[in-house]
Amino acid sequence: MSSTGGDRPAPLRLGSIAPNFQAETTNGPIDFHEFIGDKWVVLFSHPEDYTPVCTTELGAFAKLEPEFTKRGVKLIGLSANTIDSHGGWIKDIDEISGSKLRFPIIGDKERKVAYAYDMLDHQDITNVDQKGIAFTIRSVFIIDPKKTIRLILSYPASTGRNTAEVLRVVDSLQTGDKNKVTTPINWVPGDDVIVHPSVKTEQAKEQYPHLKIVKPYLRFTPLPKEQTSAAV
Repeated sequence: MSSTGGDRPAPLRLGSIAPNFQAETTNGPIDFHEFIGDKWVVLFSHPEDYTPVCTTELGAFAKLEPEFTKRGVKLIGLSANTIDSHGGWIKDIDEISGSKLRFPIIGDKERKVAYAYDMLDHQDITNVDQKGIAFTIRSVFIIDPKKTIRLILSYPASTGRNTAEVLRVVDSLQTGDKNKVTTPINWVPGDDVIVHPSVKTEQAKEQYPHLKIVKPYLRFTPLPKEQTSAAV
């Protein structure tokens, strides 16, 4: 596979099985599917070590990691540098954020994982290393225990992510799977949810005593926070 981006794999889509790979990480070597095990995983990439936006992001993920862990979610980062470089960078991240970064960061200097997950920027021609090889962009993949990709987000190198939004999407996906519902715009645990269109209205009335029918295709029901994945 070309390291210049000429032979890029077909883009991954929601519902795709997350490609497996073996890699070195700051916590030791992994087989990615074995790493997932029976958990959810948030895989997120960074353009390079010792970059300002990435440093703030990793510190934020480190602080929020306990909330992900409570929900059965593992975090794993990726940066296009060596493990040795990651180790020094983590010291800076811990110092700046005041937290302890525990989740692994993949060493992907050859961009092998980045290419498998199509994490490369074709728009920003400045987002390259000294050899002109494209760095990774800020990609986020939420992967469920069946190794299925449930969410893909891509941010430009200039824009930091919102870790609270990543956690909110985890809550939406896990709550939806458990309760057979979907979540409306700006939903947070405790807000009303939408009854799935596949549920007939008569059945919905029996199943959801407090059903609110706005339109035949838009039906809300309360769902207490205690019944969502945030109740941990």
